[in-house]
Amino acid sequence: MTKFVFVTGGVSSSLGKGLTASSLGRLLKSRGLKVTMCKLDPYLNVDPGTMNPGEHGEVYVTDDGGETDLDLGHYERFIDESLTRTSNTTTGSVYSNVIAKERRGDYLGKTVQVIPHITDEIKERIRRVGAMGADVVIVEIGGTVGDIEIVPFIESIRQYRRDAGRGNVCYVHLTLVPYLAPSGEQKTKPTQHSVTELRSRGIQPDVIVCRSDQPISDGLKRKISLLCDVPIQAVVSAVDEASIYDIPTTLHREGLDTIVCQTLGIDLDEHPIDLAPWNAVVHRVHNTTKTLRIGVVGKYVTMPDAYLSVAESIRHAGFAVGATTKIEWLEAERVPTEIDSDRLRQLDGIIVPGGFGERGIEGMIAAARIAREQQIPYLGICLGMQIMVVEFARHRLGLSDAHSTEFSLATTAPVIALMAEQMDVTDLGGTMRLGACPAMLDEGSIVAGLYGTTVVSERHRHRYEFNARYRAQFEAAGMRCSGTSPDGRLVEFVELPEHPYFVGTQAHPEFKSRPDRPHPLFLGLVSAAATRAEGREPHIIDPTSVDAAT
Repeated sequence: MTKFVFVTGGVSSSLGKGLTASSLGRLLKSRGLKVTMCKLDPYLNVDPGTMNPGEHGEVYVTDDGGETDLDLGHYERFIDESLTRTSNTTTGSVYSNVIAKERRGDYLGKTVQVIPHITDEIKERIRRVGAMGADVVIVEIGGTVGDIEIVPFIESIRQYRRDAGRGNVCYVHLTLVPYLAPSGEQKTKPTQHSVTELRSRGIQPDVIVCRSDQPISDGLKRKISLLCDVPIQAVVSAVDEASIYDIPTTLHREGLDTIVCQTLGIDLDEHPIDLAPWNAVVHRVHNTTKTLRIGVVGKYVTMPDAYLSVAESIRHAGFAVGATTKIEWLEAERVPTEIDSDRLRQLDGIIVPGGFGERGIEGMIAAARIAREQQIPYLGICLGMQIMVVEFARHRLGLSDAHSTEFSLATTAPVIALMAEQMDVTDLGGTMRLGACPAMLDEGSIVAGLYGTTVVSERHRHRYEFNARYRAQFEAAGMRCSGTSPDGRLVEFVELPEHPYFVGTQAHPEFKSRPDRPHPLFLGLVSAAATRAEGREPHIIDPTSVDAAT
């Protein structure tokens, strides 16, 4: 029988429900349990695909092409399992589906209401995830208890314990225990009010996780236990940590996985925990010997969560080479008019990540040119690959008007274009290329050496492609199209063999990096950056020397 853990939050948003849920998932997996996860989001958007990254953070993409909430990135990185589009449900998608059923007559003319129709749809989404064969499904409910928009989700998970059986459901509630400097005390009243609000909706939490900037004393735990009606061992202190990768071991010391297993009737003797692999990650995190400066030139750098997976991938690669990576967020619009080019030259590596829209494009092109001409290791991701292609066309091929038709329909050198444009088709529509796509890498190329294979699969999220009409010109000038789609029509990877590291991919490799298995392309960049920082001749790291994700 599949077990379910529902994680709710109270008092304040941004307390770390996603990281707490992910850490719990890692602990349960370390006990030999098969774990999967999903997120219930209260916003009315059908999915995050059309949401502004500067407001909501990155859009995470699953193998099957789902555009999902960024918390799924935390889930995958911590539990090291590939999730699907079913792992993210929004209010918009729920209502859209219910209304479609009503229009088709599926409800046989009955009055359609929040209870039971909306709640039944939410429960069905949870059941689908549970039907995939996991021992434990961890379900995070977005928002904060008390928010009006999450009421249907709270009601659904209340009903779920009755549907699945009391012994198959565990409720974990995350709250804030603030420290008030004038009184010199930590206060439990916000936690008490939050639990009261949750109980008013019919849910008694089994575990309370208390977020704070310092440990919760045994006295405070006893107080919370008494006033919130949970066992004292079910009051868990979750203090701020130096690294997010410390959280699983901290929560294990506090007994979170133990109390959850006991609540769900999981035999601890049959499932002893093995944290050795995770402890090895934590050891690497805290035992670096050098610091590298990696610049990320993008449009949404005022909200780093817009590039959350990129940032974590940089850190993963840093752990592997024994380096702390200091990320410098550079606003593309300010390059090079406000950001001195000397600042870019002082970086150990540069990344231009994905994005949509014209804003900041010329600054990205300027950054790519500095990286190419000054021999600074560079990784272009999706739009970042297209940027390096445009820059190379302008300044090496002499095509001064080179551009992407996404930004200039009037360009006389459309080196990046829609497939329809490349084939002289009048219908320029078509959907975005989303999800996992295979690619064939050239033998002897930089990317084939990094991956250690010539057949790879990466996740995509884009519409525009390298214009194959220009491929011969690029390769004659020294830019190698080192990876293509299996039919050879789409260019997936480009590189400059003469450069220490100038590599681009049309995909989003950041979605497949793991803390114990850094992605090969990020590993290559950070390795080249380390060599640059040390002042030695650049080289590419041997992919066999470190476990690399493929």
